[in-house]
Amino acid sequence: MLQANEIQQRFTQVQQTIQEAEQVCQREGDAPNEIRDCIQKMARESRQVQDVMRSNDQQRMVEAVDNLESMSDEAKRVSRSLPSIPAELESAVTRMHAALSTLKHQLH
Repeated sequence: MLQANEIQQRFTQVQQTIQEAEQVCQREGDAPNEIRDCIQKMARESRQVQDVMRSNDQQRMVEAVDNLESMSDEAKRVSRSLPSIPAELESAVTRMHAALSTLKHQLH
């Protein structure tokens, strides 16, 4: 199992991928609302999780990552179900999902 400080470092990297996806959404005026809503929800959640990450409570950290990873599953599902999505946005969603999935697997 990763130590708390390693989880914090990896979460910072994950959070960057979420922020990148949020920025791409903001730049893409034609981003579908469904994916925009998923990413905005994840961005809000990741900001709230920062307090959990600073707590050094590994159980809460794992739960927070699991929750965000489930949200990224939904974002990926939504992005794949849309008839058209900007390529940069689809790529950002894929990177975000991969980063969260990797972290989740490292924690279990």
